[in-house]
This record gives sequence, structure tokens and C-alpha cells, in this order.
Amino acid sequence: MIIFFGPAGSGKSVQAQILAARQGWRWLSAGQLLRDSRDPQLLQQMAEGQLADNDKVNAIMADALKRADGIDRVIIDGFPRELSQAQWLVDSQPEHGRSISLVIVLEVPRDELLQRMQIRGRADDNAEAIDERLAIYEEEINPILAYLGQQNIAITHVDGQGTVGQVHDRVMEAVTQNTLSA
Repeated sequence: MIIFFGPAGSGKSVQAQILAARQGWRWLSAGQLLRDSRDPQLLQQMAEGQLADNDKVNAIMADALKRADGIDRVIIDGFPRELSQAQWLVDSQPEHGRSISLVIVLEVPRDELLQRMQIRGRADDNAEAIDERLAIYEEEINPILAYLGQQNIAITHVDGQGTVGQVHDRVMEAVTQNTLSA
């Protein structure tokens, strides 16, 4: 498994999808899996901006990993979001027959994120909201990265600035350096 992290606007989903398509791997987006679940309670929580229940999220991810059984490698985007989810993912590796090979963290400066989010034009993409999301992201990601590092999982930080192609070249370099590409 390869896990992608990055704040909103970093391009992690785009990079994860390109990598999956290029390598013939499976892209698993936690957000998309939750939206596709059709669980009314879960969908209402998401519509209200609440985090989904960990047990439900873990169960949905476990099911997606099981369905990807015949795929060489999976790329996870948007999961784990909390330390307990990271612990579950590490602890459940034997159950789904996959280990976490690499964590890719896309790094994009605040000013660049602001610019990107303004271009996409969502009503809640103002400087205050973006700063709040960045603060939450940092609060969530730091304990997760510390934990995954303690588990001897390779973590690489990739410069997320530039064109989609330039960033993808850096992602591929990270994957190749960790001998994961096909």
C-alpha cells in the first residue's frame, strides 16, 4: 500500500489517480468510498461537516481492500485521518495481506494552496477557512506520521509545487527510490 497525504488543494488525489493509472494499481479514495457507501447516517454526518465514525470508516476501507485482492498494489488517499485509524491500518495488515510500503506527503506552501483554492472557486475557500483546514490537517497528520515512522514505514515528503507533470515526476522518483514501481 502507498498512502498519500497532503492538505486540501495539494493535488494528492490527482497524483494518486495518475500513479494508479500509470502503474495499473487501484486508487482507493476514502472520501469517495464514504460517498459511495449510501449509508444515510454517514452521508448526513458528512453533509454536516462531521467526521465519520471510525468503525464505519475502517469497515468501509477493509471492504475496499478486500475487493482489491487481485490488484498488485493499492494507493490510499484520505485515510487515515486520525491516529486510531492509522493504528487500525497497521494492525490489520495481515488480515488484508498488504503492508504499507510508502507514505507520500505532498508539501505545498500556504500561499500556493490559497491560490489553488481560489481558482477552484468554492464558497468556503476563503483565507480564514483555508487556514483553519491547514491547522486541522497539521494537528491530524503529525501524530499519524510519527506513529507510522515508529513502525518503520518509509515516509517521503514531495514538493507539490509546479505543474501536475512536474509533481508527478517527483512522485515517480519517490516511488522508484523505494523500489515500488512496476
